[in-house]
Amino acid sequence: MSIETTHKSILTIVVPCYNEGEVLCETTRRLIAVLEGLQSVISPDSRILYVDDGSIDCTWDLIGRLHTADCRVVGISLAANSGHQNALMAGLETTVRCSDLFVTIDADLQDDETVICDMVRLAMEGCDIVYGVRSSRKSDTWFKRTTAQAFYRLMHRMGVRTVYNHADYRLMSRRTVEALLRYEERNLFLRGLVPLLGFRTATVEYVRLERKAGESKYPLTKMMGLAFDGITSFSMTPVHLVLWIGAAFLTAALVIAAWVVACLLTQRAVTGWASLMLSVWLCSGCILIGLGIVGEYIGKIYMEVKHRPRYVIKEEVL
Repeated sequence: MSIETTHKSILTIVVPCYNEGEVLCETTRRLIAVLEGLQSVISPDSRILYVDDGSIDCTWDLIGRLHTADCRVVGISLAANSGHQNALMAGLETTVRCSDLFVTIDADLQDDETVICDMVRLAMEGCDIVYGVRSSRKSDTWFKRTTAQAFYRLMHRMGVRTVYNHADYRLMSRRTVEALLRYEERNLFLRGLVPLLGFRTATVEYVRLERKAGESKYPLTKMMGLAFDGITSFSMTPVHLVLWIGAAFLTAALVIAAWVVACLLTQRAVTGWASLMLSVWLCSGCILIGLGIVGEYIGKIYMEVKHRPRYVIKEEVL
């Protein structure tokens, strides 16, 4: 069904890239097909913005050649690898003034690009944010699927507002992007930040596909780091847990102290160096864990107060 509008919105598809030379040509072909399929709805000035996040392969050279072949393909190159979340913010900040709608999607296109049409339709109906939600993860290994589901459940229990089975595949209107850019924190976790914005939202479901080429840029270590950033950036629950653990150990210590006094009064010999040492080691471990958690929060404060830039743009082809 066609959508009649007096003003056609400019759509920018923001695609962060890190060593994606193997898939970039196919990604461009498929995203150009999406733009052409929406040409009756969106402005002909709509484009694909690649953000080269400090790649060390041929990614940036390839973006230049793709721009020469089709002016709808543009790109920016970051001076160093700044991370996936910062690359997304760089793309949004670069194009916020000249676009009306923004879609963020990974270069591997495991997130089905064809549902961008549904996202745009919902945006035309008044939605400011449209989340791409995975209805199936059959292409993932058992380990990745299990850990991903555990990640979303953990974030929910820690009090972080996220959309279940949603990564960073979403559509946002200009005013939501402008609101997002007002968040100046350096420890970015966009899956938690975007739901904080409010506005009218909707979801579209899709089946996650297999990667066509190249390697995943989010191995287990990076996923764990992202989860930890999300928890410590949005939740005080770990600190509260440390407090409750401390209270539990204090209670246990009082019980043990009462038992020792009772043994002394009844003149029973108190033996058991093993249990004593076990208690010392256990308490010491809990103290160190607590200090580590609190230290993580202090470290994040340290990073924030320095106000270092999230990224530095080296080159542009716009």
